[in-house]
Amino acid sequence: MSVTTHIYQEKPWLKHYGEIPPTVSLDERSIGEVFDEVTQQFAQHTALIFYGRKLSFAEVKNEVDRLATALSRLGVGKGDRVALFLLNSPQFVISYFAVLKLGAVLTAISPVYSSSEVRHQLTDSGAEIVICHDVLYETLAKANVPLKHVIVASVSEYLPSFKKWLGKSFLKRFLKDAHVPQIDVPRGEHILKFKTLIDQTEPDPPQVEINIYQDLAALGYTGGTTGAPKGAMLTQANLRYSEFQLRTFLPNLEQGQEVVPAFLPFYHIYGQIVNLFGGLLQGFTLILFTTPDLEEILEAVETYQATMFNGVPTMFEILKEHPKTDRVNWQRMKLVTCGADTLQDSTVEDWKRKTGTEIIQGYGLTETAAPTHFNPVHRPKLGSFGIPLPNVEAAVIDPDQLVLMPVGEVGELILRGPNVFKGYWQKEEQNQHTFVELDGKTWFRTGDLVRMDEEGYFFFYDRKKDLIKYKGYSVFARDIEDVLYRHPQIKAAGVIGVPDPRAGQLIKAIVVLQTEARGKVKEEDIIDYCREHLAPYKVPKIVEFRGELPKTDVGKVSRRELREEMEEI
Repeated sequence: MSVTTHIYQEKPWLKHYGEIPPTVSLDERSIGEVFDEVTQQFAQHTALIFYGRKLSFAEVKNEVDRLATALSRLGVGKGDRVALFLLNSPQFVISYFAVLKLGAVLTAISPVYSSSEVRHQLTDSGAEIVICHDVLYETLAKANVPLKHVIVASVSEYLPSFKKWLGKSFLKRFLKDAHVPQIDVPRGEHILKFKTLIDQTEPDPPQVEINIYQDLAALGYTGGTTGAPKGAMLTQANLRYSEFQLRTFLPNLEQGQEVVPAFLPFYHIYGQIVNLFGGLLQGFTLILFTTPDLEEILEAVETYQATMFNGVPTMFEILKEHPKTDRVNWQRMKLVTCGADTLQDSTVEDWKRKTGTEIIQGYGLTETAAPTHFNPVHRPKLGSFGIPLPNVEAAVIDPDQLVLMPVGEVGELILRGPNVFKGYWQKEEQNQHTFVELDGKTWFRTGDLVRMDEEGYFFFYDRKKDLIKYKGYSVFARDIEDVLYRHPQIKAAGVIGVPDPRAGQLIKAIVVLQTEARGKVKEEDIIDYCREHLAPYKVPKIVEFRGELPKTDVGKVSRRELREEMEEI
């Protein structure tokens, strides 16, 4: 056994576990069975708060059972794919557990997708039943995909009566400056109303035999950073293990006691596991938001005395300067977490000065049913996305030679564990390159470049595809972006490599300036600033100013879109 191999087998991160067990095991109950037990245990507790409307766990279970029964009578059975094209709402929660209770496979579609993107996901997944909000129906119709049934819901169905007239205004905030479609859903045999279907069906779902290790629960579509999005095949065991591993790692959270603002999008695996799935299966109360309106969120945090807060970097960057952030007693929170992207060290430090609390960072992927790493709450490390959760094995390899890298050196993160997906849906050739055999074990190749320190903490550098090759040097876009974000006049930045016949790639920085700096700060100023803080080969050769940068669904600067724009020029 090599010294390098021994380091990863030794798992130095376990030294920081304290009383947390290094492994956990599950029974073989299906998600539906676990849901039934939890909803019975916490029957009278509030499960959901939707703009003032409260639904108990008993009420949610009743709605889930009614919808599951109705779906079964429409022909939905084990293995069938059902698409959810919904905003965060009670309908999403109800649909989510109804589909899983039947052993069917859910595929959640981003509400901001275009018709062509919706078409791809429906066609690729083979979903023939879609549950969608009426305000999204126009986009679904334009996708022009043959469907057996469309079940149409309205945001206002679960609002308090005095707020029902606000239903469409939620979408206006969600789409911001985009066109708000007329809500004009045609009638037809294959178009059904969500609430009518539930109200007219008795709660009598069929008993379905489910093998949690073999039967799929979800097709989670990746963000499409390399071509069209791919469906990650997640089993019921993948989802259950992911939730249970995280629960075990955070023992200060108490079943049936926590109140969580749930604004992270449920169509995204982060929102699903950390808030929706993980929250309800622990008896937590979720405060639902169709849109991440900061003032509404801050008000609800105080009104309902929220005990934990899960966000993304862009949100914390805004909140640390927001005038109403001080109205929240953040030190009352048991946990403030961040995921989905790299959090700038300066944001963490500014947040701690403002609120007196730590932001605990984690890491996960669609392919791993969300979190694989988390910082120990008692010992977070600045700049790190944490240590592996129970049951998770992690290592760093040379992406070309496929050999393990020594501690402290940057390479590709590989993972093993019961939360790791089975592979990409109908992508056999892709799957051959997605997994690698090392020392008799099969590992998932994440495509993320990281390093592990001697204590077992992991640090993110870049996506492998974002690595820039300049005159033989390997340059991490993140290294340059970190410097740019420290410039007081820079609001946002993205760094990419552009082809050059002599250098291989030139480093280009696309920058959004603070409002007061626009027209005053020049390209040369940015380059000079970088020269002060970066090695000469890392200094951008090209600087472009913009009013905004393309973002992914969870608020990351989309380097992929920036590269694609360059290819079109």
